[in-house]
Amino acid sequence: MPTPSRRPAGAFALLAALAGALAAVVLGFLTFGAQATVAPDGLPIAVAAPPGPLQTAANGIASHGGGQVSWRVTSPEEGRKLLEDKEVYGVLELPSTVVVSGAVNPSGTQIAQQALTGAAQALGGTPKVETLHPASAAGRVAPLALSALAWVGCLAAGAVLILAGRRIGREAGAAARFTQIVAAGVLVTGVLAGFLKLWDSSLPLGWDVLGFLFLTSTAFAALQTGLLRLLGVRAMAILGPLYLVAPAVAGQVPELLDPAYRAVLWSWTPFRFSAEGLRSLLQGLPGAPDVTIGAWVLAGLLAAGLVLALWPGRSALQETEADAPDRVVEVGVH
Repeated sequence: MPTPSRRPAGAFALLAALAGALAAVVLGFLTFGAQATVAPDGLPIAVAAPPGPLQTAANGIASHGGGQVSWRVTSPEEGRKLLEDKEVYGVLELPSTVVVSGAVNPSGTQIAQQALTGAAQALGGTPKVETLHPASAAGRVAPLALSALAWVGCLAAGAVLILAGRRIGREAGAAARFTQIVAAGVLVTGVLAGFLKLWDSSLPLGWDVLGFLFLTSTAFAALQTGLLRLLGVRAMAILGPLYLVAPAVAGQVPELLDPAYRAVLWSWTPFRFSAEGLRSLLQGLPGAPDVTIGAWVLAGLLAAGLVLALWPGRSALQETEADAPDRVVEVGVH
């Protein structure tokens, strides 16, 4: 009796090793690559001065910005308004006050404060630092952390629904998918609110914060459930790596990212919309532009996800399984 060839098994082993190497390359670019290439590029900061001699000094400071920072010369009132709207990451109010905000992404605030302090010291003396809307350690970490936890929690809920359907041999219907989306949104929001209270009981938990958390969770749940319905567990190959992008890309301001990462990843990642909108709400700025932008983007994700999850008809996964040959092979006797 001939010995079966082992070449197919060996080829499969090489393909598996190649897939592992490719996964390492992709994740390296998506995560550590973004962090390793962080450098300021056109970071927006402002120098503010009243009319008079200090205005001349402000113009002189702005003329030496270079490519790392982008100066704006303003009045003290306008400078603080720009900071409230997050159009700049810090303001140097001449003669020697550096103004930053706890509602601004900490990565941008840190670099801005260093640049503003250096400019003030060049004029002589040590500047005073004033922080608007000061944030605790939990307040700085929570926006991105809660966004990532919402993604993971809702993803687990969607995956369990798909796996349970496969186990009983029947895909969940539209009513079950809708129930799962809403229930995951409610329960995950409760978990996130609990973490906020656990981490820092002074952080606000009003209806605006809870509503934004619920919108974030249901939007993530709907999008994930829709993709899982279409692709089955294969959607995890898309949804899983997106979670890894969150800390590396969404945790930075765009002016610190390499232009390639800024355009390819940061521009569309849903985590930045949820994180920055939540940051403003937690620091008492419900009228900040990123709250409105985040709400619209998340509402769009929710609508798109509901269409994918609830649209009548068979999913691509069902059609693939229907076209697949029966696994039972009949053996006839001739």
